[in-house]
Amino acid sequence: MKKHLIFLATFIISISAFGQNILTPEKLLSLGRINDCSLSTDGKTFYYSVSVPNIAENKSNTKSYEMPSHGNGAAKESKQVASKTNKIMGEFDHVKYAKDGKKVIYAREVKMTKISGAENYPTLNKSNVLIYNDLNQRHWDTWEDGSYSHVFVDNTGDDVSKTEIDIMQGELHDCPQKPHGGAEDLIFTPDSKEVMYVCKKLTGKQYAASTNTDIYVYNLENKTTRNITKGMEGYDTNPSFSDDGKNLAWLSMKNNGYESDKNEIWIMDWKAQKKTNLTTAWDETVNSFFWSHSGQKIFFTAPWHGTEQLFEITLSTRTIRQVTSGQFNINDIIDESNNTLFVTRTDMNHAAEAYRVDITSGKMTSLTHINDAAYKKMSLCDVKERYTTIDVNTKVFSWVIYPPNFNPTKKYPVLLYCQGGPQSALSQFYSFRWNFQLMASQGYIVIAPNRTGMPGWGTKWNADISKNWGANPMRDYLAVIDDISKESYVDASRLGAVGASYGGYSVFQLAGIHEGRFKTFISHCGLFDLRSWYGTTEEIFFSNWDIGGPYWDKDNLAAQQSYEKYSPSNLVDQWNTPILIFQGGKDFRVPIEQGLQAFQAAQLKGVKSRFVLLPDENHWVMKPQNALIWQNEFYKWLRETL
Repeated sequence: MKKHLIFLATFIISISAFGQNILTPEKLLSLGRINDCSLSTDGKTFYYSVSVPNIAENKSNTKSYEMPSHGNGAAKESKQVASKTNKIMGEFDHVKYAKDGKKVIYAREVKMTKISGAENYPTLNKSNVLIYNDLNQRHWDTWEDGSYSHVFVDNTGDDVSKTEIDIMQGELHDCPQKPHGGAEDLIFTPDSKEVMYVCKKLTGKQYAASTNTDIYVYNLENKTTRNITKGMEGYDTNPSFSDDGKNLAWLSMKNNGYESDKNEIWIMDWKAQKKTNLTTAWDETVNSFFWSHSGQKIFFTAPWHGTEQLFEITLSTRTIRQVTSGQFNINDIIDESNNTLFVTRTDMNHAAEAYRVDITSGKMTSLTHINDAAYKKMSLCDVKERYTTIDVNTKVFSWVIYPPNFNPTKKYPVLLYCQGGPQSALSQFYSFRWNFQLMASQGYIVIAPNRTGMPGWGTKWNADISKNWGANPMRDYLAVIDDISKESYVDASRLGAVGASYGGYSVFQLAGIHEGRFKTFISHCGLFDLRSWYGTTEEIFFSNWDIGGPYWDKDNLAAQQSYEKYSPSNLVDQWNTPILIFQGGKDFRVPIEQGLQAFQAAQLKGVKSRFVLLPDENHWVMKPQNALIWQNEFYKWLRETL
């Protein structure tokens, strides 16, 4: 019965839209998602996988494919071949082989401390108790259970896991870094004699308050470990050697505790052990990088004016050149072959596909066509740039997404999209939840501003949001919505504001200061009360840097301003507009009390409100059926209130 109700709700949305040629939640969740892209050693074959959510089974199904990397050959399904590598990968995580073929590294959880009641009281083995003496007792969506992810090295013979060596033996530290680190956190050195890994070697309160990860090197012969980024106080991540093994590159942030600091590319002459910052003079931040096979250049992606583009840096001259430009995002750099880069690309009308990029000209050619058939049956949306003048020195850039078959003689409701982060790029991304094409296809104009705090407009603009959450960003939002409301095709009596995380905070804050501009609000995992949030969130470095510090430090003026002026809970007396609140039950970054407090305040004030709890979701919505209900509730609320 429940399954039928879900599909009925989806069907109602589908038929209530303008026609069957627009994007609906059901169509969105049926699109293929590309992943696991790679190029064969000879550069002739391109491999990739496609996952598609299965609503009935509430999981995703994945198939693998291969195709010629150059030319226009068709893709064919590729069967995974059973091998010792696959066997090892089934038992352990993040498997990497040394160049000499004799050794393998991988990560595995190791039980280190007693946390549960049964571990501390063996006779009470049916108890359900967790006992902590220090932070971090939980992280992202998982309670600490006393296990740590360690790096192991072994030979590649049949006795793998029998003769393994834990190179982090006895350490209460993790590699890969939790919660989002992966295979990029551990590699062999080119001579296969050492293992390199990323780790934050801190515990307890110091761990929760720091971003100081370092790159460590373990010598397999003398069994010693050295820190090659000692004294570099921020995140040091993604170590990668040039093909000839002469240089190591990695990403580094300068300031400890600042997770959205400028991300820079450093290199080290491996023989001389000399470090160099390649991007110190460049006034933007780096997302990811890839060594050219010649070792003479590094390609990288970075936010740029509302997009994410591909750049190259030449090591000999330190010059940076922008390779691509256009209304799209370059997401991942996969590989290089014959003056061609293989990348994935999105825009606000298209999910990710693989492309070839001519390195010299920047010309792009589509390689995969996973969702072409689906998009051919859909009306797409016009996406345009817009600038709003704040003062003589300041303009705010926005993307404006128009409904399919937009008619400027008609009037449309407008949704102001508030981005999270708070320092995440608002670019040409394609989200399977906050999907601008889907919003516009339901008849709404969407305006998505690059407000204060976003990368792609210089490091100062990016940094100016910290400790000032409720100041210039709110100024920007109100200016942008006032600006577009002057257009003849906008129904200024039907404006809404929506967003998640810091975007959800923005919605709560706007609800107290909008002075009647908005008719409805939707907030997902938003921060409502900064004092209680500081006491329950897990990455203390983030709240210390962005809010200014603990609420009990009365001498800290920046922190006190945040708690007094920029906490939405202090503005509830001004709430009078309908609001929908989504909350993940396993969201430890913005814990459940934030959504509960906001809903309870709205209810007690008599404000039309709805609370949608997703008990088994974290800061995101991962499960297909939950995602479909989320979309249905989102648009149901807009139909009711806007």
